[in-house]
Amino acid sequence: MADSSPRPDTDTEQPLIVHLAELRNRLLRCLACVFVVFLGLSVFANDIYSMIAGPLLAQLPEESSMIATEVAAPFLVPFKLTFFAAVFLCVPYLLYQAWAFVAPGLYQNERRLVLPLMTSSVFLFYLGNAFAFFIVFPLLFAFLTSTAPVGVTVMTDISHYLNFILKMFFAFGVAFEVPIAIILLVWTGLASVESLAKKRPYIIVGAFTAGMLLTPPDIISQVLLAVPVWLLFELGLILGRFVKQQREEATEDGAADPG
Repeated sequence: MADSSPRPDTDTEQPLIVHLAELRNRLLRCLACVFVVFLGLSVFANDIYSMIAGPLLAQLPEESSMIATEVAAPFLVPFKLTFFAAVFLCVPYLLYQAWAFVAPGLYQNERRLVLPLMTSSVFLFYLGNAFAFFIVFPLLFAFLTSTAPVGVTVMTDISHYLNFILKMFFAFGVAFEVPIAIILLVWTGLASVESLAKKRPYIIVGAFTAGMLLTPPDIISQVLLAVPVWLLFELGLILGRFVKQQREEATEDGAADPG
C-alpha cells in the first residue's frame, strides 16, 4: 500500500491560492514552450507537411497529386500540422511540468513509480506514432490506392488527409499505452495479473474491435493495430507481475517498520 514515510510538504501545507498560482505558472510555461517550438517550426511548415504526406504521395500514380478544395487550405493546413508537431515535440516537457506540480504531494514509493511510468508512456506514445508512420501508412495507402476503380483518379484533399493521419497517430499512440494501463491497474489493486490474464480472449476481441472502430474499414490497418495491442497486453502482464512483487515488498516493509 502507500509508503509510511510522510510527504515532503506535510509540515508546511500551503494555501490553495499558492497551488493555483503554481499551476498557472506551469501552464504558462507549457504554452510558452509550445509557442516557441511552433515559431521555430513554422518556417518549415510546408516541408513538414510534405514529409507527413510522403507515405501517400509515394503510392499515388504519376499523373495524380494531392489537392486543396478550400481557398485558404494551402496556407492554413501546413500551419495546423506544424502546431500539432510542436505539441508532439513538447510532450516530454509538458509531462515534466505535470510531474513537478504533483510530485510534492506524493509518497516516496509513489514517486518511484510515477516518474518511470511517465517516461515509459512518452516512449510508447512516440513508438506508436513511429509504427503508424513507417509501417502502417505505407501498407495502408498502397492497399487503398490500389483498390480505386478503373477510371477513378485518387486525388486526396490535404485537409482530409491531415484529419485522417492525426486520428491514426492518436489511435496508435493511445493503443501503445496498454502496458502502462495494466501496470496502474495492478499497482492500485483495481485488478490482478491473474484476473487480467483470464480476460485475454476478451482483450483480443476488444483489440480487433478497437482496430475496426479507430482505423479505416480495411483488414490491413485493423490487424496492424490489433496485433500490437495484443502483444503489448502480454508485455503488460509480464511487467505487472514485477510491479505486483514490488508492491508486496513495499507493503511488507511498511508492516515491518510501522514507525
